[in-house]
Amino acid sequence: MRRPLAIAAALSVLAPGARAGVTDNLATSPTAMAMGNAVTADPPGIESIHFNPAGLARLTGTHHIDTIFVASIRNPNKFVTAPDIDIGGFKDDPINGMSSGPVRQAVALPYIGIPKARLPAVAVPGLGFSYNAPGSNWTFGTLVYLSQAMSVDRTKDPNDPARFDGRLIQLQRLNYLSPTAAYKVSDTLRIGLAVPIAYTNFAINTDFRAPNKLLGTVGQLQRAMCPDGNGTVIDTLTFGLCGGGPEGMVDPFKKAANIDFDMHASFDPTFNIGILWEPKKWLALGLVYQGGSDTTFRGQYMVHADPMLRSFVRGLNSSLLGPIVGAVTGMPAEIPEYQSGNMTAKIPFPWRVQAGIKLMATDYVQLNADVSYADWNKWNQLTFEFDQSVKLLEMARLFGYANSHQATFKMGFKSVVNYSFGTQINVTKKLSLRAGYEPRKSSIPGNQMSLLAPLPDTKLKSLGLRYKFDSGAEVNVTGSYIKGSYDIPARSNCNLNCDDFFNLIYNPYAATTVSGSLIVRYFGASYVRPF
Repeated sequence: MRRPLAIAAALSVLAPGARAGVTDNLATSPTAMAMGNAVTADPPGIESIHFNPAGLARLTGTHHIDTIFVASIRNPNKFVTAPDIDIGGFKDDPINGMSSGPVRQAVALPYIGIPKARLPAVAVPGLGFSYNAPGSNWTFGTLVYLSQAMSVDRTKDPNDPARFDGRLIQLQRLNYLSPTAAYKVSDTLRIGLAVPIAYTNFAINTDFRAPNKLLGTVGQLQRAMCPDGNGTVIDTLTFGLCGGGPEGMVDPFKKAANIDFDMHASFDPTFNIGILWEPKKWLALGLVYQGGSDTTFRGQYMVHADPMLRSFVRGLNSSLLGPIVGAVTGMPAEIPEYQSGNMTAKIPFPWRVQAGIKLMATDYVQLNADVSYADWNKWNQLTFEFDQSVKLLEMARLFGYANSHQATFKMGFKSVVNYSFGTQINVTKKLSLRAGYEPRKSSIPGNQMSLLAPLPDTKLKSLGLRYKFDSGAEVNVTGSYIKGSYDIPARSNCNLNCDDFFNLIYNPYAATTVSGSLIVRYFGASYVRPF
């Protein structure tokens, strides 16, 4: 009976979760990534537009940057059911002992959507420009870059046990225009303002099942009344529990529906304000404030109900007393095989502030350290609006959800403080070596994480180099590795594996321990040149 609630739960979990922690700055700057993103006090050229726009004022003349990023995401999981699992009499979950399979990536193209091609890794280009007139204290620029990204595609294996919590998960925040102005106040002080304008997309395709005790109890009643799955005269004259035939026999471990949706915001401006103070050759301090926004996403949804629930409801309403029970509980008269339409959601984009310091320990060794704070507390709850009554959601009225045109969920996210560190060794005047370390705290509490947003605390480790040419051009190359693990005991997370009788949030792995990891491998390169 709680199956319909899974649809809205998936939306509520994905949107915020996929933005928390690990997705930030993933494919933004090879230079910053090499320094563990600790560059607020030493912002990297044109890419200062994102990290601290005041750094743009350090550039003179006209510059151009081309970047390329290649990233792969892996999310292996293992599922082990509790020895005492009992979902209304059903005790043998077929996913017990299984592991999730291969993961692929894709890139959502603005106004086009997600192409069908799925790759072991994804490549993302970027570019930017800056202009400073001779003798002017003003520098202007713009940058095209991906500030956030998450892509997980599990569709290669149709029996992947993780498909019940996201077959396809896609989130991107592409800043396609970033008008920026920076001003050199003095030889030691610079300020800057950037207005990134983003195209944001997130999509999900997910299979659903409902291992809920109430649903299991209904299934056991059906087995007792009609073992072969066919209705009887007595059943027809009462509640029609078996009126849906063999297809309508309820199994809480069986796939019940699939949802596919794609939402986007085409014009989502924010702003970055930065200050850079360099009082000494060996010391610099930086501060940046990245403003948030109240973004309205719009898109389409498609719900495909499998025969089990459709046949069950049809049988219930074809009996003598079943329609009365349905009317009292608010259940729909029928469930269509397909239901589609438009949907909207207001999803706030949290503001964040970051401060940093740069120290030149010697003429050859540079040390950077940053601290940041993001206001994830504003993800207290999210509301999704549908253009019509969703029939599967009508079944959730039994649990007190009266409005099947919308779904509101409390998320309980927390604001987090993160630290990052980087070092640069100037081997020669042309060659510099870099290393970065960034322990990333997730804003998703451990008891609310799901496979739709498998984002635990992670550690980012990076190595990179810079080479300067006599022409003034330079090449930056970086390789990074991010990993985080989780072990979620059975019945400890009611976004994933609780099995109480009246659990309202989607729990596709009830009474099952889910353990896994998130691994991101990243390569980035940039070529900067004056012209």
